[in-house]
Amino acid sequence: MKISTKVKKILANYESDNPGTKANLARILMHGKLAGTGKMVILPVDQGFEHGPDRSFAMNEVAYDPHYHFQLAIDAGLNAYAAPLGMIEAGADTFAGAIPTILKVNSSNSLFNGGTAPYQALTGSVQDALRLGCSAIGFTIYPGSDAAFEMFEEIRELAEEAKSMGLAVVIWSYPRGGDISKIGETAIDICAYAAHMAALLGAHIIKVKPPTQALENLEAIKVYEKLKIPTDSLKQRVSHVMKSSFAGRRIVVFSGGNAKSDMELYEEIRQIYQGGANGSIIGRNTFQRPRKDALIMLDNIIKIYQGRL
Repeated sequence: MKISTKVKKILANYESDNPGTKANLARILMHGKLAGTGKMVILPVDQGFEHGPDRSFAMNEVAYDPHYHFQLAIDAGLNAYAAPLGMIEAGADTFAGAIPTILKVNSSNSLFNGGTAPYQALTGSVQDALRLGCSAIGFTIYPGSDAAFEMFEEIRELAEEAKSMGLAVVIWSYPRGGDISKIGETAIDICAYAAHMAALLGAHIIKVKPPTQALENLEAIKVYEKLKIPTDSLKQRVSHVMKSSFAGRRIVVFSGGNAKSDMELYEEIRQIYQGGANGSIIGRNTFQRPRKDALIMLDNIIKIYQGRL
C-alpha cells in the first residue's frame, strides 16, 4: 500500500503512536474512492442497538441482514465500516480484509432512560477487535452527563490497551444529560467543547454532530460575543470545531443525523467539506434508502469530498 503525501502529513500529527496504530489509520485513510485524499466517508450501523431493529431497518427490509451493510460499504467505496460486536461477527469471515472495520465497544438502547445520567454499557473489547481483524475501536462519550466521568475513565483504559495493540481509537462525542438542553446538545460552543474533550482523551478520529448556531454555556457565550467568533454558516461552525480539535491536528468526521432529503444532505455535506472537516459518517440516511439510491447518494457525497460536486 503506497501512502500519499497528504496521509503521511496527517499521520505525522500523531506523534506518540506506534507503527501498528499508524498503519491501521493508514488502512482507513488509504481505502476506497477517497484513498489518499485525507478525507473519509464511513458507514456506521449501530442504530439497531441504539434505536431498535424496526426503527432502523423496517423501511428497507434487506438491511436487517448484517451482510447487506458490509456489501453496501464495500460497493460504495467507503473508507471503513463501523458496527457493534454482533454485526461485525456476522460478516467477519465473508468480508475479511475487504474493508477496514471499526468495532463499536460500547452501546446504549432506547429502552433505557438515563435521565441526567445517560450512559453506555461496554459491549465489546480490544481483544474482540483484534480477533475480528478490526483497524480501530469506537467508543461513545456523553460530555455533560452525570455519568461522564465514568465514561472518560473507561475510554482512557480502553484507548491505552488499543494503542498498545496497534489499534486506532474513534470517539463519538455526543453532549447530553446533566443540565444540557436539547438545543444545547448541538450548540456550537458545546460541540466544539465535546470535540476538544475527545482529542484530550486520545482519540485519533473524532465524531461529532454538525453544530448549530445556538450557544449554551453562559461563560462561553461571553467569549463568542467578545471575540465575535463567526458562527453564521455551518461552514464557519465546522471550521471552529476543527480549530478546537488541536488546530486541525486530529481527524474529525461529522454525523449524518436524522433523515433528510437528498438536496438537504448534500448541502450540509458541502458546507462540512468547505469548513475543512475530514469527512462524514453516514448511517440512516443511506441504509434506510433502497440500495440503488444509497449507492448514488454515497457516490455523490464522495464527489463532494473530492471537490467535484
